[in-house]
Amino acid sequence: MIKRSAKWFMMMLATITLLVGCSTASDDVEQGQEADVTEGNITIIVSEEEADEVYSEEEVTIEEDAILMDVMKENYEIEEDDGFITAIDGISPEEDEQKAWIYSVNDEEALVGAAEYELSIDDEVVFDLQSWE
Repeated sequence: MIKRSAKWFMMMLATITLLVGCSTASDDVEQGQEADVTEGNITIIVSEEEADEVYSEEEVTIEEDAILMDVMKENYEIEEDDGFITAIDGISPEEDEQKAWIYSVNDEEALVGAAEYELSIDDEVVFDLQSWE
């Protein structure tokens, strides 16, 4: 009877060990998948007068919730004044022109400045130099 109890105890111990081991491996896979999802690409288009002239279009890798201004500074030569982008890669309005860089994300004009905008993977960002008259 003692041998039977010992065998039963060993089988239960092996089963519990196996279940715990599988659970930990499954958690590791899920965490690894979450890490993969937090990085992806966005598209940035730099144009003038509502894409009448397109200066550049590139795909950029970001981390989820990256700040647009930081991404722009990492990938373009940016000039800014009080948080407003005044030049992208040397392209800026002439001194007497009433133009400014306006940006939209996924065809919707942004309601906050680029220094506050949190990007999502697969966003399409368009910076367009346009008249504000």
